[in-house]
Amino acid sequence: MGCKLKRIKSRIRSFGLIMRKRIVIIGGGASGLTAAIGGARNGAHVTIVEHMDRVGKKILSTGNGRCNLTNLRMEEDCYRCGQKGFPMEVIRGFGVDETLAFFKGLGIEPKDRNGYICPNSDQASAVLDVLRSEVERLGVVVLLSCHVEKIETAGGGARYQVYTDQGILDADAVILAAGSKAAPSTGSDGSGYELAGRLGHRVIKPLPALVQLRCQGTMYRQMAGIRTEAAVKLMADGELLALDRGELQLTDYGLSGIPVFQVSRFAARALDQGKRVTALVDFVPSWDDSGAFGLLKKRASLLGHKTVEELFTGLLNKKLALVLIKLAGIKPSQKAGDLSPRQLKLLLGQMKSYEAIVMSVNPFANAQVCCGGVDTREVDAATMESGIHPNLYLAGELLDVDGICGGYNLQFAWSSGMIAGVHAAGGTYAPAPNGKRNRK
Repeated sequence: MGCKLKRIKSRIRSFGLIMRKRIVIIGGGASGLTAAIGGARNGAHVTIVEHMDRVGKKILSTGNGRCNLTNLRMEEDCYRCGQKGFPMEVIRGFGVDETLAFFKGLGIEPKDRNGYICPNSDQASAVLDVLRSEVERLGVVVLLSCHVEKIETAGGGARYQVYTDQGILDADAVILAAGSKAAPSTGSDGSGYELAGRLGHRVIKPLPALVQLRCQGTMYRQMAGIRTEAAVKLMADGELLALDRGELQLTDYGLSGIPVFQVSRFAARALDQGKRVTALVDFVPSWDDSGAFGLLKKRASLLGHKTVEELFTGLLNKKLALVLIKLAGIKPSQKAGDLSPRQLKLLLGQMKSYEAIVMSVNPFANAQVCCGGVDTREVDAATMESGIHPNLYLAGELLDVDGICGGYNLQFAWSSGMIAGVHAAGGTYAPAPNGKRNRK
């Protein structure tokens, strides 16, 4: 019987009819599309299940519509994760060089903006177009407006049945790439967490990240619309959690802008733990305390005939200066030359260490990504395979990995997606002599 079965398999192989490995990918975002391409290029029959009416919708909003594909500065401190080294271990499996080669092969000509890599056309739609085109060329089946109801193991736990509202899909491997809860209008509804949880994975509570901070006080209405260079220190119960510097944006409810986004995930976690969170803002980060005090003292002496409000003209935004002056307890109409050393120190304190009491972060609808997700200790960084179920893979924002602004979250999506797709199909990556990695 064994010899007969071997002859039948040999005959099928000789006619090119050998069964292809069946992969079902839950989610058609950045990681799901990349996983589909990696799997199909390695000979698998791939099906994407996407609950939206089109794939890749979130890609269109990345990089303010330009799509930061990746970043040339790729270091461990660019990512936050329960397992500190996990994100970079994944990225070493399919890194920046491989990503650039991948997209060049699809037709994207990359452009370097001080390390930030975008398509030369500055169009995120171009990135989605080439991904969709390649998926179609490879014969990947895409089921749109299709909702997954449950996933069950089969074949002794090594295979799966994916139950959807459009029927049951049999799979030799499943890739969960359903995204997070951030920006739900693009399809990230958190359903992937529930699917992973039902399969036994631990899900660390997802919270908004790369998001604005809502702060206590009515003075923000007076400062709304101001953009200024600033440094932001995030504190929780007196402990420094994170700091960043860049263009701060003041809104009618609090703080926004890149430096705020970079520290916001720590604010979300600390607030969820019931801690008192404050953001200390330095509005003149180019001067240290001593330099800023000397500058104020010199201006007060030189421009002593002007009012305190006029003293700040050309130094700080007028609306911002007026708020800081009032918070220092000084009348804007007071003559600058009459400022006492104590008053100068009060002004210095507001300029260099303005305290914003953070009440909350904005909701998932305003967040670019989430902190939290599937615990990475249960996932193999070399293959993206689950440590709980064989032939189950996880990729992208579903995992407890969040990067800073600048292409890092997309790079993790490309890396984890490609690795998951290749390994789900039975392929591998091996180091090449030039230090890159090639597909076997």
